[in-house]
Amino acid sequence: MSTATTASVSTHILDTSVGRPAEGVAISLAARSGSDAEWISLGGSATDADGRCKDLPALPEGTTHVRLDFEVEEYFTRSIKTVKQAEAQQDAPRVRDSGAFFPEVAITFAVAPGEHYHVPLLLNPFGYSVYRGS
Repeated sequence: MSTATTASVSTHILDTSVGRPAEGVAISLAARSGSDAEWISLGGSATDADGRCKDLPALPEGTTHVRLDFEVEEYFTRSIKTVKQAEAQQDAPRVRDSGAFFPEVAITFAVAPGEHYHVPLLLNPFGYSVYRGS
């Protein structure tokens, strides 16, 4: 929960290649207070069956920038069998290789006190996009 002096962050991941949430992706959170400040690792969590990470650490007072690091390589390695089964049921051509082109995704964004930032990751083996959600 945010207060007037802190911001808060949440995220979720959707694997757009299969149209399902990405479960079990490790996410770490870091923050800094100013563009020239050192990053402070705050810890992390992993996505649940719904692709959501509901227990990210709280941001310290004075945070101006946040970095979310998504460790997606293990997710894609683990999900290859499931994806191949899903592809076999579709008419779409198979475009997966043995893993992910991006083994990790790092998203850095600015925050303001008292605001909540929901930053979803739309993911596939060859690309990703993020946005400020609600």
